[in-house]
Amino acid sequence: MPLSLRLSIADALTLGNATCGFMAVYFTTTGILIPHLTGSTETGMARNSAATAVILMLAAAIFDLFDGIVARKLRSSPMGAELDNLSDLISFGLAPAYFVLVYGMVADDAQQKVSAVAAIVVLLAVVLRLARFSCVTMKDGMFQGMPSPFGALTVVSIVLLELPFIPTLLAIIGVAWLMVSRVEYPKPRGILAVAMLSWIVGAMGMLAAWAFDAPGGQFLLQTGCALQVVMGAVIPLFATARRVNTFRGNRRESREARAAQLP
Repeated sequence: MPLSLRLSIADALTLGNATCGFMAVYFTTTGILIPHLTGSTETGMARNSAATAVILMLAAAIFDLFDGIVARKLRSSPMGAELDNLSDLISFGLAPAYFVLVYGMVADDAQQKVSAVAAIVVLLAVVLRLARFSCVTMKDGMFQGMPSPFGALTVVSIVLLELPFIPTLLAIIGVAWLMVSRVEYPKPRGILAVAMLSWIVGAMGMLAAWAFDAPGGQFLLQTGCALQVVMGAVIPLFATARRVNTFRGNRRESREARAAQLP
């Protein structure tokens, strides 16, 4: 095969990311939306399907984490960057947006048209985020805007918290804004990558406990979702404070340099 069409190990992991995103949409449809439309009262099935869909998004995040590591250690095909963006669009754009849309259809106090708008906002935010990532060169080790996997998992966590409808939608739109903002986020490398992987595995465990109605499963789920949302809110504050401190430090150095030049 031509070199441009050969898939590397990193590309195979990227395709695993896309597969997980598609299967998350599948379980959201068959386990949550269709039973709701047909009047099924099997709440356990909806809970298991919701947990499975979110676990698949978490698995997609693991694939996304490792395909970057493998690509840096080994190699990626010429299609690697395009495959990564397309897979991220499915797993962290379409899947969470569809999850929001279905939530707006099955929630007791939901408004379907408003939730559809929120879902479109999430999808477009990820599209713009990925397009900008391909065009803008950032300093090494940093992202501009909330990374799409982190944003997708925060959006889903907001939904699973089962807050009142309007606060839920406002929080989702806030996450969408963070994804297209200029707030800097560190790339998951080294210790941060290990911490991220540990958090994802722990979140999978919480979802499994909730899905099987284990003792304390609901509490674990609510705690995990709350922590995810808090991290989504706190990281931009730290980033903004760091930028302010850097700006003040540069101004102070400029004043000192001008003062030193005066006779």
